[in-house]
Amino acid sequence: MMPSPAVFLDRDGTLLHEVGYLSRREDVRWFSSSVDAIRLLNRASFRVFVLTNQGGVGLGMFPESFVEQTHRELDAHLKSSGARVDGWYFCPHHPRARVASLAVDCDCRKPKPGLIRRAQQDFALDLPASFVVGDKQVDVDLAAAIGAKGVLVETGHGAAELARQGGAMPGAAHVAPDLMEATAWILRESGHPRREEGR
Repeated sequence: MMPSPAVFLDRDGTLLHEVGYLSRREDVRWFSSSVDAIRLLNRASFRVFVLTNQGGVGLGMFPESFVEQTHRELDAHLKSSGARVDGWYFCPHHPRARVASLAVDCDCRKPKPGLIRRAQQDFALDLPASFVVGDKQVDVDLAAAIGAKGVLVETGHGAAELARQGGAMPGAAHVAPDLMEATAWILRESGHPRREEGR
């Protein structure tokens, strides 16, 4: 099987509105173009994954089961709208975790690449042809760690991160106002639309 290019998406602040530690289902709010953006990536034959640090688990704010259930509900919403995420991966660890078993120096808390390595085990992926999109420096740094291109979105924490860096994000291949604009750039950067896609 030929390796597939992938787009690795951050969750809070990129797909969903940032609410701090998301711990209640009623606080889930999609950005208006998130589903359409994922659908476009699907049509362009990208594998799409969601990677998220969920340190609130380690801090004892909510259990892993809440994150898993939330992802099942998000996934069902996408499927009902004709969009697909190939895998949902999260890190429950935190350096100040109150749950002793989660107070570890893990390899999965972004910007470390453990979550992407897990996706690699599940799918054949072409990482040099892939992209990481998120609203924080850790997402851009994660892209550098795996040899992919990092895109910062200005939603969530993105605008503040950009301001802290003086208006230019170190290591980012592109800065976009939101996920839809990031997707449009990714498609152009990777040569889409191709002639055969319009048939």
